[in-house]
Amino acid sequence: MAHRRSERLNKQLRREISDVLRLEVRDPRVGLPTVTRVEVTADLSLARVYVRIAGTDAEREVALEGLDAATPFVRRELGARVRMRRIPELRFEIDRTLEHASRIEELLREVGPGTGHAADAEAIPRERADDDEIAEGERGVADDDGEDRDGE
Repeated sequence: MAHRRSERLNKQLRREISDVLRLEVRDPRVGLPTVTRVEVTADLSLARVYVRIAGTDAEREVALEGLDAATPFVRRELGARVRMRRIPELRFEIDRTLEHASRIEELLREVGPGTGHAADAEAIPRERADDDEIAEGERGVADDDGEDRDGE
């Protein structure tokens, strides 16, 4: 029950923070960040706000400074929009999920096809197929009518 409540709260905060940043914050350093997710601690004292910001690392740092400067304003706006006893402290962080995913894809491309577990799995059936052919040759194979082809 508490898990669903925190998920709903995270979604609501994400939606409201996005609106405040898009419509109310006038700091040019902030630009137009995308709020990807919000994670509120169990005691509701802190909310980590993950944002995606276009640009270079230096531009992202400048935007984070702008977000940090706008935090008190964003909290006040949240207080007017969200029914909570106490609005959590906000901590803005860069969402690096896409960067991590692209790095993993890059590493997988470097490894390339024909390596890893898939290649090992393909090698095993070929070895077993050779063993099966030998075993069939030793036993003789029955025709459709049930008689051996060896004439036995």
